[in-house]
Amino acid sequence: MKSGFVSIFGRPNAGKSTLLNALMGEKLAIVSPKVQTTRHRIKGILTTPEYQIIFSDTPGIIEPKYKLQEKMMQAVQQAQEDTDVAVLLLDVRESMEEVNSLFESIRLKAPAIIAINKLDTVDATQKEAVFNFFRSKTYAKEVVGISALKGLQVDELLKTIVKYLPEGEPFFAEDEMTDLPTRFFVAEMIREKIFYLFKDEIPYHTTVIVREFKEKTTLVKIVADIVVQRESQKAILLGESGKMIKHLGTDARKDIEAFIGQKVFLELFVKVKPKWRDNDFMLKEYGYH
Repeated sequence: MKSGFVSIFGRPNAGKSTLLNALMGEKLAIVSPKVQTTRHRIKGILTTPEYQIIFSDTPGIIEPKYKLQEKMMQAVQQAQEDTDVAVLLLDVRESMEEVNSLFESIRLKAPAIIAINKLDTVDATQKEAVFNFFRSKTYAKEVVGISALKGLQVDELLKTIVKYLPEGEPFFAEDEMTDLPTRFFVAEMIREKIFYLFKDEIPYHTTVIVREFKEKTTLVKIVADIVVQRESQKAILLGESGKMIKHLGTDARKDIEAFIGQKVFLELFVKVKPKWRDNDFMLKEYGYH
């Protein structure tokens, strides 16, 4: 039996959350076309008779500009220290030199597998150039080409990860898929809809707190606060006569129902908390430790 911790590292928008979902065969991490959607380390547990892998999807690596981003980079730092195998993910269209400096800066002690994502978007010549470039790097144990979105070669990547996993007993029960509570995923699903429905800065100024999660006989009652920094943002989230918040609630409710397999009554409130992204106390309260 093999078991171990596998962290996925990369720049914002390389496709880390999409890859985690593809490896797990379940939607655990929220995905959006915008960068920096992931703020926490999201763990997915994949168990088979031969192995157990505890995957961590880490936030995209950036230079932090405010306290929330500092907390996000601490999550990346933590993952570097407690990983058995690292998957270094890049978009095949990114600058190879820039990605290489980033990967070198991670200073991993664990074996690293380079996963070149979005392979279906370039021609053979470009593919070959990227493969040759990363194969020559000393930190790369193996190089695998994939398309996380289309599920291409994800099995190949999984086999390669298992090859480098240490031998050992499972850390979690075989029916556990994550070590995070359902409330966390509910908040993330609401946040995902904000990324899709609202443009520009709104999603980055927003967080979601689930205040109530009550399982009743016929349905689950969920009450959540959407926290923003300014009154003007609250007005945008609510929309004319509450139209946008209704739209957001309906979309989120469908996803939550599919995730927990039960009917959901969802109530959303918008709260203004100026500068929450730079307030240590609030960040702690909102789950960014």
